[in-house]
Amino acid sequence: MPINCKSSCGKKAVLKRPKTGDALCKECFFAAFEAEIHHTIISSNLFRRGEKVAVAASGGKDSTVLAHVLKLLNETHDYGLELVLLSIDEGITGYRDDSLETVKQNRDDYQMALKILSYEELYGWTMDRIVAQIGRSNNCTFCGVFRRQALDRGAKQLGVDSIATGHNADDIAETVLMNILRGDTARLRRCTDIKTGGGDDTIPRVKPLKYSYEKEIVMYAHYKKLVYFSTECVFAPNAYRGHARAFLKDLEKVRPSVIMDIIHSGEQLRFKDSVKKPVRGVCARCGFVSSQQPCKACVLLEGLNRGLPKLGIGKKSKGDRMIANQDREIALRERANLVKNDF
Repeated sequence: MPINCKSSCGKKAVLKRPKTGDALCKECFFAAFEAEIHHTIISSNLFRRGEKVAVAASGGKDSTVLAHVLKLLNETHDYGLELVLLSIDEGITGYRDDSLETVKQNRDDYQMALKILSYEELYGWTMDRIVAQIGRSNNCTFCGVFRRQALDRGAKQLGVDSIATGHNADDIAETVLMNILRGDTARLRRCTDIKTGGGDDTIPRVKPLKYSYEKEIVMYAHYKKLVYFSTECVFAPNAYRGHARAFLKDLEKVRPSVIMDIIHSGEQLRFKDSVKKPVRGVCARCGFVSSQQPCKACVLLEGLNRGLPKLGIGKKSKGDRMIANQDREIALRERANLVKNDF
């Protein structure tokens, strides 16, 4: 038996919202979804009139919906923003090269300027080459660290005031779980923040989709007939996040509100003053924001260039020992060559 839309618009419902359980028609779902994102933007003061905002575009469902909704809300509510697309090419054959074609389609559909930066251009390495060195373990560490810095580099080149990322409610809940399981209090403090960074040394990042369920983002893209790339990264199955995601999905079957419950729990967490807090500063090597010297990106890159791909994996003391051992071996080889040349 057909069910009427809960908003009393007189139309038949075509979907049930995973977030609220309401039966809605397409138009009312669009209106509710967009209104919630607008409320998130306004209540959190994410943007100011006249700002230039870079939308981190991967071609996936989240960034495509984010670009579409931001453009729509910017025009409907007169935010007065200049929106541009910023995409990072990690150099993953069969994944990123295909998804970038979707990003270019988004550029044409939404009439936004597009900037593409590659790992090859920035670091002299692609993820394909990095995985060939490091293997299928810890490769997501390299990609995540390089990608975060690449976005900062791209944003600086574009001269934007902030970066809007497509992190949704599921992503943030997964991150809370991951940081709890790893005991990472530093990241646990800020992973639920809707706005991070800012100040004189870094460009702030904002998450307009923070309270939007992944399922609803997929439904919105489907009913709006948006063009997006849906293939998973070929290196992702071994990622630690996958275990947190599977656990969260099992919890969601039992309690659909668990995603928002975890986010709100993360927002309310408080730590003792005795807990060590990382101090955000600027890397002395590359000049980009970091809470360590040198930054993680520079350490990982040094390891790759030295032929020690696991240099930045694990404790700093372990990495220092690896460098010392390699320098000792190089010194011994040079001394041996000098002795041989003397004869």
